Amino acid sequence: MRKIVIAGNWKMFKTQAESLEFLQGFMPTLEQTPEALEVVLCAPFTALSLISKNLHGSRVQLGAQNVHWEDQGAYTGEIAAPMLTEIGVRYVIVGHSERRQFFGETDETVNKRLKAAQDHGLTPILCVGETKQQRDAGETEALIAMQLEKDLVGVDQQNLVIAYEPVWAIGTGDTCEASEANRVIGLIRSQLSYPDVPIQYGGSVKPSNIDEIMAQSEIDGALVGGASLEPGSFARIVNYQ
Repeated sequence: MRKIVIAGNWKMFKTQAESLEFLQGFMPTLEQTPEALEVVLCAPFTALSLISKNLHGSRVQLGAQNVHWEDQGAYTGEIAAPMLTEIGVRYVIVGHSERRQFFGETDETVNKRLKAAQDHGLTPILCVGETKQQRDAGETEALIAMQLEKDLVGVDQQNLVIAYEPVWAIGTGDTCEASEANRVIGLIRSQLSYPDVPIQYGGSVKPSNIDEIMAQSEIDGALVGGASLEPGSFARIVNYQ
């Protein structure tokens, strides 16, 4: 049975005060949310500890947006898995296209981060996806197959979430057609050794398209960017119809 996971990726948004305000608006909306649905908030590092205290005993899981492959060391600006688990973090985004594009993330470093996360009991959310240029050149399938092949070496697929995020759809308002997202996610699943890995769609997920996205047979949730920043918007996504 595949798990449904809907995660909000706040990126570089929200102070501690803004995070608390969000929780006050969002948490009451979960009363009707099915228990089987895993809801995750991936907040900035500065807000994690505060959010963790306020989520205690709730059904929302805490996620971080990155993790280093070493437990400690001279890695200015990075964060180690033990620092995250200590404050109750359960999930961590790894290999987001913005990390790959702006911060030099490679499939090799993604693989190291995935394994480090799992070594400490974190569940990584691995992001894969193609750019507009790659899609237009017909390279989508080959690129994603290559990403998976390199990223998943030595990774435990039974403690993993994958997010298919077409780079051209992130923050652009362009959503991949639900049927096309379903097709690509089916291809991703066919390359896994463990078929029950939850696979999310990410890329301009909104209250207006979540119902169609979640109606697809291969899609097991969503990784939500901008629409996760406002309590009512994210609540509508989590409580999709």
